[in-house]
Amino acid sequence: MITRILAIVIGYLFGNFETSVLIAKKQGINIREHGSGNAGTTNALRVMGSKAGVLTFLGDFGKMMLAFLTVWLIFGRNHPELTLLLKLYTGLGVILGHDFPFHMGFHGGKGIAVTGSLMVLLDWRTGIVAFLLFVGILWFTCYASLASLLMVTIDSVLFLVLCGCGVISLGALSLAEAAVLIGIVWLLAVILHAANIKRLLTGKENKIFLASYFEKRDEKRGEKRESRKENRAERKNS
Repeated sequence: MITRILAIVIGYLFGNFETSVLIAKKQGINIREHGSGNAGTTNALRVMGSKAGVLTFLGDFGKMMLAFLTVWLIFGRNHPELTLLLKLYTGLGVILGHDFPFHMGFHGGKGIAVTGSLMVLLDWRTGIVAFLLFVGILWFTCYASLASLLMVTIDSVLFLVLCGCGVISLGALSLAEAAVLIGIVWLLAVILHAANIKRLLTGKENKIFLASYFEKRDEKRGEKRESRKENRAERKNS
């Protein structure tokens, strides 16, 4: 029991590292005062653009991996049967820390990037499915919230099916305990997206138009090319 508690605590501490807040500060922005007010990847993407969104995701992915590595080095290095148990408890801790950071008044992100990172950590198959689901649904619907909720729901079920079939080794973890933990992860995602669900049902949810980011990028590149041409022409004339 103490191992489980410490795994959650260590994960929670790592989860408090809010990548989007640090990136926003470098740009002179308080991320909590813009967009949805959440310190997550989606809001970073909306407020600061695609580059900041990618960096935020990588930071959230990194803290999940570093948290598990730390816990594994402490408790699991000589006990391989604890691997999945440590992944789930550490992952839950990171999600709790990300969603409810103590240094930000317990108001952080909605935990989708770190939940997706947990799916990658649990098994490469659930990681691939999580990535394809999120990107595919977001690309065709432009609703980040819908992509997030469907990804977490489907991947949670897939993980339990793989555990139940013996494809993923449970080790010292029982299937019932795994179901409770993954159920908590899913429930957190649903609760924190309650307002998004209401807006989806009423057709008022905000969209993320991925195409617009590529269009803006191409426009900026085009402007730079034109500027270079003008500069060359001025040099020739002078």
